[in-house]
Amino acid sequence: MKTIIVFAAALAAPLAHAHVTIEPGTASAGAYQKLTFRVGHGCEGSATHTLIVTLPEAIASAKPMPKAGWNIGLEGGTVSWKGGPLPDAWYDEFSLQVKLPSTPGKLAFKVTQLCEKGRMDWSELPGAAETKLKAPAPMLEVLPGAGPAHQH
Repeated sequence: MKTIIVFAAALAAPLAHAHVTIEPGTASAGAYQKLTFRVGHGCEGSATHTLIVTLPEAIASAKPMPKAGWNIGLEGGTVSWKGGPLPDAWYDEFSLQVKLPSTPGKLAFKVTQLCEKGRMDWSELPGAAETKLKAPAPMLEVLPGAGPAHQH
């Protein structure tokens, strides 16, 4: 029985790190905020060549950070980085600055990861039931602001 538990834990461990995450997880309403999306692996063991972030409608503006070896696209409500490639065995971070809404709440950033073999759509949203999501969208919690936002 002990062997089965250890084996099951070993299989589950990579899944815990198998998401595109966002940092920070919280920010103040009305602020300009740097958001960083961390990509921890490729798809099916292959390298990532494109990352597309769909911005929530509440985001007023976005400025992606340049990244050596990657071309940036900013079109409508999406920001994309194409290039790399980012091998499956490595992780990397993709950043942008956004103007947050003045209203507190949770914002979901749907992310599409395109790889040499396949793709991952990090777009699942939590429902009423507490279930573990296979491909959750990175979430940012916008907290009440502390005062007037710095203008850019």
